[in-house]
Amino acid sequence: MEDMLDLISGLPFEILRRILSLLPLEEAVRTSTLSTVWKKVWAPFQVDMDFDTNPITNHEDCKRVIQVIGTILRSYYDCPEVWKLCLNFPESKKDLIVLATKGAENEVHFEFSKREKISGKFKLKLEQTCQGFSNNPTMKASFSVLKTLHLRSVSHLAQDLVSALFSNCQLLESLKIEKCVGLESLDIEAGNSLQNLAVLDCPDIVDLTISAPILKSFSYQGVLPQIHLVNTLNLVNVVLNLKDGLGNNEFDCEEILLLLASLKEVEILTISGWLLEWLCSAGVIFRCLRFQFNKLKELRWIDSLINRAKRDSLACFLNIAPILERLFIKIERTNSSVPCPYFHQYWHEPHLWMDFATIESNTSQLDHLKVVTFLGFSIKEDQLLLMELLLKKASMLNSMSVILPTNRIWRVVKVSLHDQQKQASSNHQNQIAVLSPTKDFFFGFTEEIYSGHCSTNA
Repeated sequence: MEDMLDLISGLPFEILRRILSLLPLEEAVRTSTLSTVWKKVWAPFQVDMDFDTNPITNHEDCKRVIQVIGTILRSYYDCPEVWKLCLNFPESKKDLIVLATKGAENEVHFEFSKREKISGKFKLKLEQTCQGFSNNPTMKASFSVLKTLHLRSVSHLAQDLVSALFSNCQLLESLKIEKCVGLESLDIEAGNSLQNLAVLDCPDIVDLTISAPILKSFSYQGVLPQIHLVNTLNLVNVVLNLKDGLGNNEFDCEEILLLLASLKEVEILTISGWLLEWLCSAGVIFRCLRFQFNKLKELRWIDSLINRAKRDSLACFLNIAPILERLFIKIERTNSSVPCPYFHQYWHEPHLWMDFATIESNTSQLDHLKVVTFLGFSIKEDQLLLMELLLKKASMLNSMSVILPTNRIWRVVKVSLHDQQKQASSNHQNQIAVLSPTKDFFFGFTEEIYSGHCSTNA
C-alpha cells in the first residue's frame, strides 16, 4: 500500500489535479493530508486586500471582494483549487481570512477565520430575490455557474459580505451553513432555484426563518431554535437532529406544534426522540391534533437511548403517520442525553403515565409499514417492547432487522413458544431466541450472512 501511495504521489501535478477533478469536493479536500506532495497540490493562491472600515459594511468594499470572487469563479481550471483572501483592516488591527475552495462541479466552499478570538453576536439575512451586482454582465455570468455554496464559520465581521455574496447567486441550488459561532438569527429568502438547505452546528442560534418556494430538502442539526418555514410547500425530506438540546433557548410547545404542522406534507422525516418525549410529557396527544403526516413514507427516529417515555411517545407519534412504509430507529450513544423537565401545566392528561397495554391498544394499525430497522440496538426491555408493538401492529411487515454497535446485522422474526421448542433442538450457530417481555412468544434473531450495509445517515 505504501508503494502504491508513493507511485501516485510521484505523478505530475497535472495528473494529480485531474484525479482530484473526478472526486466530490469534500472527498478531494481530504487528500491534502495524505502527503507533502498532495499538500502542495492544494497550496492556495493568495490575494491581499486592505480596507478602511471593519467589519465590511461599505457597499463599494463589498463589491470589490465580490469582484475578486467572480474572478475565482471564472478561472478555467477544471480541477479543485484554493484561494486565500486576506482582508486587512490596518486601523483596527483586525484581519478576516476567507479560504475559498472551488470544485470542478460548480461548487465553492468558503471558510472564514479571524485573528481576534472574541465572537460578536450577529444576525444574518440572506436574500436571493435581490439583484446584487448582476447589472454587470460579466459578474452575472460568473455567478450564474455557481450551483452549490458552503459557508463555514461565518462571523460578525463577514455578515454583510456573505449577504452580498448570496444575493449574487441567483441560480444557486444547494446551500450549507455550519459552525457559525455568534450567529443568533438567520433569515433566508430564496428565489426559484434553491432546492437543498442545511444549517448545522451553529450553537448560538435562536431564530431561523426560511422562505424558499421550491426547497425540497432541509437539514438542521444542533440546538433547538424557533424555526419558521414560510412558503416551503415543496419540501420532501426534512432532518431535525436536535442533538444539542435546547441550548440557551426556551421550549415553546405551541411553536413546536406549528413547526410540525408546517412539515405535514413531507415524505421523509428525521426527528430527535427527545422532542417527541417532551411534547408528550407536556400533555400533547398526537392523535388529537388537527393535522397528520398523510404523505410520510419514511421516519427516522434518533436519540441517545430508548426508555419508556421515548418508546411510548414514538408509539403515539405513529398514530399520525397513516401511510408510513419505513421506520429507522437510531440510537446514538455518543450523543448527550437531553433529560425531560417536569411540566407543571398540561394541555391534556399526559398519556405517558399509562401502562404499556393501554399504549398498545391506543396505537393505530400500521397497515403500510414494510421495513423496520434498529441501529445501535441492545437487548433491553423497552426496545423489545417497542419491537413487540411494531410486530403486532404492522400487518404487512416484510423486514425487521437490528444492527448492533459492532455493525453485525440480525434479522428479527416472531417465533411462537411451540415453534421455539422445535428450533432449540437444531441449535443453529447464527440464531438467537429472546423471550418477549410479555412472555407470549420469542424474538428469533438470525444473523445475516452477507455483508450488505443499511444506510444509517440521519
